[in-house]
Amino acid sequence: MQSTGASQESLTVERRVVETYSGIIKSDLPGPVRNPEAAVRLLEKKYKLVVDKRVVTLVFAAFMNGRPVLFEGPPGTGKTEIGEALLELWAGKKPFVLPCSEGYDEYKVVGDFHPLLAMQKGFNEESFIPRPLLSALILDTGILIDEIRRSNEEFQNILLDVSDKRRIIVPELKRVFRARGDGFQIIFTSNPEDIGQNELSDAFLRRVIRVEFDYPPRHVEARILELRARERGPSIPSYLAEKMLDALEQLRKSAASYKPGTAEGVVWARMAQAIAELRGSETVESSDIVKAALSVLVKRPEDYDVVSETVKRVFS
Repeated sequence: MQSTGASQESLTVERRVVETYSGIIKSDLPGPVRNPEAAVRLLEKKYKLVVDKRVVTLVFAAFMNGRPVLFEGPPGTGKTEIGEALLELWAGKKPFVLPCSEGYDEYKVVGDFHPLLAMQKGFNEESFIPRPLLSALILDTGILIDEIRRSNEEFQNILLDVSDKRRIIVPELKRVFRARGDGFQIIFTSNPEDIGQNELSDAFLRRVIRVEFDYPPRHVEARILELRARERGPSIPSYLAEKMLDALEQLRKSAASYKPGTAEGVVWARMAQAIAELRGSETVESSDIVKAALSVLVKRPEDYDVVSETVKRVFS
């Protein structure tokens, strides 16, 4: 690690980051995994994620060129979970995850001073509290910035500057923190159809490598449901699993305001299994699936009738 404005004996910020987060980012991977084919196999075996090799290749190629990646698509299509897994594979360490909000600024992601400690010791490294972005850079691991459209343009530009320069300047400490390896990478996620959010700036879009997400093909979604259903407990007969996929497809094409993603399909399947287990059955029945549907798939009151009618029609 390179830094300016501080001696090796007084790197309080680095020590605090290591003491606080080194255990949290520890991964059971033996080291970084950067071969796309090996990554695809691990994604299915370890993370239970079915990811196209093309997506893995694009992400790894972007990282090799020092470019942040933008995963963009509807909710429930695996953007966050796949992003976390790819960052862990690339760095060999678990990434930080930062959910965006309108009020985010550099103090909330880089670091700030503890008010009481600053009064007692001054504005120095002893009173400085490092936040996720600076901690990821120091520990040479990835960071996933979730729902970047909920942030403002100024915040987006801060992130791009850090990604471009691979450094973070903290003027109050008279220090420049630099990435010490290539494990520090950034993935952003975004749902462009979400309401009440901001646009991404031209500067942001020019710098990121965009990877589009959508609902997976039916055979892929069937494999995901198979992988992610509860390993123990009642089984879901294949004909009922097919009907669940029929219902999900119809709801995505309907006038429902909330279109269920694959993630909702997985929760739906697990809830149906739990309901079957609670009544002492080793097999899920259609009535279990219908009961679970109304709790899992209805996100807004106005969607109740659409979901209810669709599910009952498919499973009648």
